[in-house]
Amino acid sequence: MPTAEGAARGAPAGEFHGLAPALAERLRKLGLRGLDDLVLHLPLRYEDETRVFAIAEAPHGEFTQVEGTVVDADVKYRPRRQLVARVCDASGELVVRLIHFYPNQQRQLLPGAPVRLAGEIRAGFFGAEMVHPRIRAVRGGEALPERLTPVYPTTAGLSQAALRQAVARALATCDLSDPLPPALVKRLGLPSCEAAVRLLHDPPPDVRLDALEQRTHPAWQRVKFDELLAQQLSMRMHRRSRDAARAEPLGDGGVLAQRLAASLPFRLTEAQQRVLAEIRADLARAHPMQRLLQGDVGSGKTIVAALAAACAVQDGWQAAVMAPTEILAEQHYARFRGWFEPLGVEVAWLSGSQGAKARREALAAVEQGRAALAVGTHALFQESVSFSRLALAIVDEQHRFGVHQRLALRLKGAGGDALPHQLMMSATPIPRTLAMSFYADLDVSVIDALPPGRKPVVTKVVSDERREAVLARVREACEAGGQAYWVCPLIEESEQLQLKTALDTHAVLAEALPGLEVGLVHGRLSPAEKAAVMAQFQAGRVQVLVATTVIEVGVDVPNAALMVIEHAERMGLSQLHQLRGRVGRGSAESACVLLYQKPLGATARERLRIIHENSDGFEIAREDLRLRGPGELLGARQSGVPMLRFADLVADAALLETARDAAAWLLEHHEPAARAHVERWLGGRDALLRV
Repeated sequence: MPTAEGAARGAPAGEFHGLAPALAERLRKLGLRGLDDLVLHLPLRYEDETRVFAIAEAPHGEFTQVEGTVVDADVKYRPRRQLVARVCDASGELVVRLIHFYPNQQRQLLPGAPVRLAGEIRAGFFGAEMVHPRIRAVRGGEALPERLTPVYPTTAGLSQAALRQAVARALATCDLSDPLPPALVKRLGLPSCEAAVRLLHDPPPDVRLDALEQRTHPAWQRVKFDELLAQQLSMRMHRRSRDAARAEPLGDGGVLAQRLAASLPFRLTEAQQRVLAEIRADLARAHPMQRLLQGDVGSGKTIVAALAAACAVQDGWQAAVMAPTEILAEQHYARFRGWFEPLGVEVAWLSGSQGAKARREALAAVEQGRAALAVGTHALFQESVSFSRLALAIVDEQHRFGVHQRLALRLKGAGGDALPHQLMMSATPIPRTLAMSFYADLDVSVIDALPPGRKPVVTKVVSDERREAVLARVREACEAGGQAYWVCPLIEESEQLQLKTALDTHAVLAEALPGLEVGLVHGRLSPAEKAAVMAQFQAGRVQVLVATTVIEVGVDVPNAALMVIEHAERMGLSQLHQLRGRVGRGSAESACVLLYQKPLGATARERLRIIHENSDGFEIAREDLRLRGPGELLGARQSGVPMLRFADLVADAALLETARDAAAWLLEHHEPAARAHVERWLGGRDALLRV
């Protein structure tokens, strides 16, 4: 774990000096690159082997250690082959059961042998028993360990003993000196870096186990602070380097923006006008904008993005709009064409599924600059796409794209040393702690009000047992002139999950709702087929649309005021909120029915309670963060953004505030220490944070 200055004194980062090649390879499987990484490979939990209990007094249901003599041991078949032994001491008797065992374990459990057993005691059929305990032969007077025993995250073929030896070598070899100024560490009341790390790897027996395992011990506080600080520093350094880059300064959209605004059948809300002013101020700078536009479902982000695009087009530049799914990209294409083509602006469409001729024509229009706007899916950043003068990249539902995908679009910029401005949009509201942590390098604009006239959606949680009543509600709504969505989570039947399918549900609803036209749309339809069904639904010729979650974002049918969601208990809060946002877009009272199957688990019950009680997307996002952590809210599975290993954004919110303030202070007063700290924690792995 060398600092930038101390690397020469310790083991070089990224190497496993002194370790066997096979061991080094297994360590790499854990994501470790060298001895320095091992120093921060901290224990998951601890076992207290410093005490031995009498068998009759040993606690049940938690790790404990006893000693005794083997009374007998036999291989039994009940019903499958297993080794069963009885061990006793002066206080009582314990059954040891090994379902999988080796000859050396049989030799350890020979009658008369003294053994030490470590594991959990539970009530068994023949009394108290240990299943697969750790077994050691003991000799009289053998000393017990004086420290708690760490248990590390590991992988197949890598024993705890081998890991402990590797960690011990790292602690003896690497430079553990503190890169942070002593005055800062003292002011924050934290232990030194070396003291914290050594205690966590090798805690004395008087340390409270609960403080270690719940990560409230001061040593854990130092580690979590250091992790958050490295993240904050990396983000701030990136922002500083981005501010030094060049971008084309753009005007406010001039005549084009005025004509676009005048053509709209509505007026922008105050919230939309405010965020548009923030975006225009960024675009006017000669440095790349990197702004996240947040807004709850239906808040009007798309028109704000269109007016931002007008700033580029009016000045003779191009703008690109990228969306994660074809159905959402098609919605954007239809809207941008409807807004811009009457004003004389050509809009190109690019997707992976379009025909060769249409694709060639779109590519030529973009490359030659005839198309000032390009809308599409991930096809926009493929090598064959070449922009003439790209000055603004707009990425919708940005968390669904990988970091490399967003970067690839950005690198198709204006050429030379200039980068395009970037506007990212998300209808998944981001809690403040998450924004502070993972979006600290972005400027964030929030549309915090819905357009006037939008009515709240009534949410009902209904057992699948009342399906007939729900069907009657759908029939009644459609016969009165309305339309309805019926959302299913899978296309084909899964025996494992036993979920209703869109295909089966479509057939059932078509039979149960005679006289109503029931449509079907799902991800395996061709784009043309999906577009045809959606056009019929938007035109009112289809009354009930059975769909998978492809309609989660982007679909806008004001006459559809009722939604039924199958197996709502299996969906996440963000997805349920997004789906619910497809209704309530017209003047009619709207409702969303969440159908669930019994029995409900505790987490599913909690999710349904939250979505039933809340319509505020930010409150739902806060609860989502509490339940699931940041990974899925960030789209981290796709992005490769390093997740926090030790800190918790909910429990450690105050520590995050402290780290943010410390990062600003360090960069201003102790930049070498700041860089050494980032190198220690991220070691070059912060590159993905920089796009």
